[in-house]
This record gives sequence, C-alpha cells and structure tokens, in this order.
Amino acid sequence: MRFLAGLILFAMALSAQPFNDQPFNKWINSVAQRQLATRKERIRQIKSRADAEAHQRTVRAAILDVYGGLPNYRGPLNARTTGTLDAGAYKIEKVMFESLPKYWVTGNLYVPTSAGKHPAVLYAIGHWNEGKPAAQRMAANLAMQGFVVLAFDPMGQGERFQGYWSRAGVSLVTPGVPQHWNAGTAAFLINQTLSAYFVWDGMRALDYLTSRPEVDPERIGCTGCSGGGTQATYISALDPRVKVAAPLCYMQSFEVLFPGSIGDSEQSPPGFLSKGLDQTDYVELFAPKPWFIGSTKEDFFTPAGAKVLYEEARNFYEIFGAQDSIKWVVGPGGHGTPIEIREGVYEWFNRWLNNGNPNWKERPVKMFTNEDLRVTPTGQLAADSRDLIEILKEQRTSRPVSGTLDEFVRKLAVVEPGNAKPVIESEETKDGLLIRKVKLSIEPGVTVEGWILRPTSSAPLPGVVHVERTAKLSARAIEIAKAGSQVFAIMPRALPAPPRYMEHGDWEAATRAWLTGRNLPAMRAIDIATAARALDATGPIRGVADGVHSVALLLASRLEPRINRLWLERAPHSFAPVFDSPRHLGLHDAVMPGFYTRWDLADLAQGRQVTWMQPTDWNNNIIHLPGPMYRYRTFDEMNEGIIRWLLE
Repeated sequence: MRFLAGLILFAMALSAQPFNDQPFNKWINSVAQRQLATRKERIRQIKSRADAEAHQRTVRAAILDVYGGLPNYRGPLNARTTGTLDAGAYKIEKVMFESLPKYWVTGNLYVPTSAGKHPAVLYAIGHWNEGKPAAQRMAANLAMQGFVVLAFDPMGQGERFQGYWSRAGVSLVTPGVPQHWNAGTAAFLINQTLSAYFVWDGMRALDYLTSRPEVDPERIGCTGCSGGGTQATYISALDPRVKVAAPLCYMQSFEVLFPGSIGDSEQSPPGFLSKGLDQTDYVELFAPKPWFIGSTKEDFFTPAGAKVLYEEARNFYEIFGAQDSIKWVVGPGGHGTPIEIREGVYEWFNRWLNNGNPNWKERPVKMFTNEDLRVTPTGQLAADSRDLIEILKEQRTSRPVSGTLDEFVRKLAVVEPGNAKPVIESEETKDGLLIRKVKLSIEPGVTVEGWILRPTSSAPLPGVVHVERTAKLSARAIEIAKAGSQVFAIMPRALPAPPRYMEHGDWEAATRAWLTGRNLPAMRAIDIATAARALDATGPIRGVADGVHSVALLLASRLEPRINRLWLERAPHSFAPVFDSPRHLGLHDAVMPGFYTRWDLADLAQGRQVTWMQPTDWNNNIIHLPGPMYRYRTFDEMNEGIIRWLLE
C-alpha cells in the first residue's frame, strides 16, 4: 500500500489543473517556448562532428552552471555491508556508504554467483516511498543475466527520510516529492540545487560500484524510472564512467513538458531554459555512447514529448555516424515499466555491455519484502545520517552572489515597474466608498487584477497598496480605505494559487518561472510596484501584506522607493529558520536563488519604516524578537493596530 501511495503522490504532484485555465501559465509558457525556439535554431547550425563536440563542451558547462556546481568531496566511502540474502543464482547484499561526511546512502547490491568480472548497472529509484525495493524485479533479472546491480535510495525515500522523528516512527515531512521541495527550495536560496546533490549521490554510488572486485569498471550502465529516469539522465550525462544509459518514463522536450506536468525541485534547476538548455542536451552530451529511451502510451511524461527529444537526438547521433546507438521504445499503459520496456532495457544492456548475450528475456524471480531488503535495523538512517538541510546550512556562503542588494533585486526582477494606467472594469459606491474593479497591464502579455478604493470625498488621500491573496476583495482593504486612504488592493500574477499542496506555496508557478530565468516573488514585486505608481496619492505610499507575500512587498519597496512604510502581518522574519528545520511552509512564494548567500529579509527592510506584526518562522510559529520593528498584538486585538499605524 505504501508503494501505491508513493506513486499516487508523484502523479498528483505532476498533474496540473488545466494549464490553459491559468493566464499566468499561458504567458510563462510563451516565454519558455521562445527560449526553446532560440535553442532549436542554434541546434540546426550543428553540421559537423567538430560542431557537435563544441556543443557538448558548451552544454556540460551550462548544466554545471545551472546546478550550482557539484560537491567536491573525495573522502572515504566508509562502506558497510549489513546483511546478505541468498536468491540462488545471485545474492543481495544490504549496503550503505557515505556520499558526504555523515550523509549516508542505503542500497541493495545484486551480485551474480558466477565467477569473474561482470558488467554492472546503477539503478536510480523514482518517487516511490519504499525506495530501492521498486527496482527488485529488473535488478534481479539483470543479475541472472550476469550483471552486478546497485539500487540505491534517493534522499527523502526508502531508508533516507529527512526530518525523521524516531520516537513516533514518522517523518515531519511527507516522504518523496514534498521532501524534495523542502530541500530543493532551501538549496536555491544559497545558490545551489538539489539536482547537484542527487547527481553526487549517484556518482558516489558509482564510486562504490566500481570499487567492487566483481565489477568490470569499463562496462557500466545506468537506468531508472520516473524520478529515477531523471537521475539516470543526469548521472549518465555527467559521469563518463557510464557507458550505456537507459532512462525510463521521464525523457521529454520541454516544448511539450513545460505546459504539462512540470517536475519537482531536482527536475527543474533555475535558469535551465533561459541558459539555452533542454532535456535533449543530456542525450547529446552523452553521444555517441548508446542511449535507450523508454516511454509508455498513457504516461504524463508523454510519448509526444519523448518524440520531439528523440528525433533531435537521433539527428545529433547521425553526425557521429552512431544512429544505431540511440533507441526509443513505447510500451503500453501508464506511468511505469511494463514488460515491453523492461525487456527492451535487458536487451540493450546485454547488447552493449555483455557481449551480446541473447538470454535477456525476463524470468520469474524470488521477490523479497521491503522489510527483507532493509539495510538498517529500523528501516531508517535517522540515528546515523545527517539530514541534507544540515549540509546546506554549512554551505550558505560557499557560492555568494555578486553586486549590491539593489543590483540583485533589479536583476532578479528582469524588467522595471511601469507606469500603466488602470483600466476600469466596473465601479460601485458602497458604505461611503468608491470601489473600482480594475485591470493593470504590467508587461507584454501580463495583466493583473485588483480594486481601487477611496472615500467618496475628493480630498487628497494617502496611498496604500494592499496585497490580496484571493479573488475576493478583503475586508481589511475596505477597512483601511474607510479610515481615510486611497487603496490599490492588487492581486499579483499567478494568484490565487491552486489549492494543491498549498502548504508548499505556489510550486507550479514558481517552478515554471525559475526555469525561464524569472522569479515569482520578484515578478509579484513588479506588479505591486506598478500598482503603487498607479495610485493618485500624495506623499509616500504605504504597503500591507500577509505571510510569505510580505517578501514580494519588501522587494517592491526596493523597486519603487515611494513604498517606504510597510506593514507585514504574520510574516517570516528571516530565512535562517529554513535551515534549522527539515520542514517549512510556503517557501516557493518567497525563494530567490542566491539571495541568502549574502542577505536576509531584514536587509530588504533597511531604509524603510517597517512594522513586522507577529513575526514568524517558516512553520507559522510566532517568534519573539527584540527591536522596534517587531510588534505583537493582544489576544482580542484585530485591525486596530494597522488603523493607528495609518494615522501616524
């Protein structure tokens, strides 16, 4: 049942609400498709082997750049074997090794009982909570065909749950995708990526695999399905020890993937498309070595997307005279590995790594339980291994961004706030207020909605920009207007957010934005700043926001200096708590790649009059902090404080 739960969780994470129902998605897709078209035109210019090899050098550098580099630890693996299972023609060793100091990886090593050096396969695991047992059928068959196979647990799955509470026997964060989101957004804050750590685990797994006396290090393959297909793609392209690759149920061109089932943190490094990359580049980087692509007809990683990738990659292989070294197989059914795909992989690895062994048809295997395959006594590494968040905390300043804070903010925003005039959609007079529903054009293709409210008197009024989170005008914005202000209640782009996984923030909008080199809180800051400029108000502009959306308001105050008095309600006060807990809420709405390498949220408040009412950490806990910037309300106090603040 846990196996099914893990698969359903991943499928739900990738199944977006109808894409065309969201104006933001249509606009950001147009940005992505322009970037992909520019890349495709560059690919068309590759005609010779020299051109192709130059492209490979460029691609490798670009991928490592968007990953934020890779760890460079070369210390001992400190490998252990904790038990062995006898399956007759092969045995399964329960192994563990260190990827980084005190950061352990658990795996199952399938070893044929025949003598001599064997070819080997690294099997990366997809988003199944059980981890390595998901590889058992394929790994066992490969072992019976003469391969040594290492199936290892990814971070957040199998025996590597993060934030594991041993007393209760549960993780504080749902295993799988949510654990990847938590670590991934934290990594982005310090100018790193989860992709790099996933790849590094794979490279260290190869260190272990090639150290085994049964393994021929010159005959190494790599495979995996779903999220394991992601890892197999990355590891194969970046580690030259992999001679044959077979990623399954993953490979797509972003031409099709981007407006469809967008992936999670390790599948979506910031700037990937804006740096001129597509998934096809991984295959082309691997050329002319053999590459197998497995798809299924009803997968959310669609055959249509795989077809675009395969056709370009095959043309690239032809430049090397190696068109027979790339193959694409489409099997029946949904997300997974039907026997047509499994046997395609067996045949591929045997052809290229095992002297063309013809005995690759699948056979029944002894299936051990998940508990049988455990490496640790409890099924979790919690007592022995550090969480990745602890390593990221140590790495905060290892890749600092350059420039001043304001230079960083403007680079993050990409475009400057405009001076657009609001277009009135409707208006009404109610309870002494003139309320106008308006639209505001921000940049080509982007229009946001909101309301402009003011008392019916014609006297000059102070201006307030109020950040709305839903499609309904808030009672607080009305109350602020009644107190004698002109209010632009703005609903920035990509709001209201879809309800799925709201505790993680708007992960879909954030992910699509950062893939294209844009940033969600910075784009919302542009919307807020443009709204502030649209107010016909005297003097400075006040700003009001709640929770994680306070980050966008702080950024807006750096883009539009007139916004210099801010009221932040129950807002996170610092990014530091992100690295003190494996769990955090809403960070997708606030993450700025590289920001925390040099600054924190209080730095954005410098030079502004900021009231941080009920400041919080990233789990919505109110934190008591010293200093006049931080205020706390009594039990029954509602909006009295903000009204007094307006009148100051």
